[in-house]
Amino acid sequence: MRLIVTGGGTGGHTYPALTAIRALRSRVAEAGGSVDVLWIGTSAGLEAKVAAAENIPFKTVATGKIRRSSNPLKLVSPSNIKDMGRVPLGVAQARSAVADFAPDVVLGTGGYVAVPVGMAARMCHRPLVVHEQTVRLGLGNRALARMATRVAVSSESTLQYLPEAARSTAVVTGNPVRPEVLTGQPDKAVQALGLWGFERALPTVYVTGGAQGSQQINQLVSDVLPWLLGHANVVHQCGPANEEALRDRATSLPEPLRGRYLLTGFVGPELPDVLALADVVISRSGAGTLAELTALGRAAVFIPLATSAGNEQEHNARHLADADAAVALLGRATPDALREAIGPLLTDPARRAAIARRAGEHGRPDAADRLVDVLLSVIEP
Repeated sequence: MRLIVTGGGTGGHTYPALTAIRALRSRVAEAGGSVDVLWIGTSAGLEAKVAAAENIPFKTVATGKIRRSSNPLKLVSPSNIKDMGRVPLGVAQARSAVADFAPDVVLGTGGYVAVPVGMAARMCHRPLVVHEQTVRLGLGNRALARMATRVAVSSESTLQYLPEAARSTAVVTGNPVRPEVLTGQPDKAVQALGLWGFERALPTVYVTGGAQGSQQINQLVSDVLPWLLGHANVVHQCGPANEEALRDRATSLPEPLRGRYLLTGFVGPELPDVLALADVVISRSGAGTLAELTALGRAAVFIPLATSAGNEQEHNARHLADADAAVALLGRATPDALREAIGPLLTDPARRAAIARRAGEHGRPDAADRLVDVLLSVIEP
């Protein structure tokens, strides 16, 4: 089987693609076959590093980025005009790559680079599957949805945002989650991170702003830290660049509280075990984070990144908050708002369990297999 994958720029587009590739290879290998993959992306995007690490052949094409603005006149900016002028070149390069590789199917997971490749798939009469991770479609996937053979979405709520012409091709698969995330063990987190001072009778909160951390989340948690540690143990992944600045706050805590707090710049292979240990997660609300936490059935307090493209993180958080499957700090996030949001989850185990249960109802731990089903279904015999 021959597969072209396109999409990237961020982890939100890249890692679902990688998880789908691994799941597809496993499925085909079980049947005695193999999968040849070509990844088409940009040299500056995360996908270039991921493809290299996975020994997946990689090609680049020219692409343009539309800088969003609520003012339509600002969309016609010199930068946008210059970048859009690169699209025809990208389409030509992509068409050549698709024609040469002759894939059985093309999978696009979003990002601007997916647009010329998706258009090339259509021109070369190759099946195109578009996967959308967020509640609302990104600009790239919105453009490709009308020409896709199938549109795979992560939530039923996304169906209403599809172009009408694409709704008949849509299928809800969920957002692929790395299998290792689902196999964590709480005791391994205690061992690996040396959490000997944690009071196991108290709930554990995992705080994360992503791999690089979030200054906003770090500050909010720091402002309520003594209060928070009065109700919970805390693993605080703050980002490598922020750890030193927060260390004084940690060392100045009263002795009984200090043992319940772990400040770390980065959580690596221990992440699945930390997530298994956590009763509540404080985090951003990117699509990958939502997919993992709902697949695990974790109670969460989301603090959306205000500058996310198309305000997608707020839409993601609101989607779960409206279903009472998470708590979201929408608008201005303050220490008082964080206390009010997380307090009931820490002091009321029944409330915490109810939120976690409803989060799990939105989770799709088998999303990668569902997406593989869609890929295989469009291949002509």
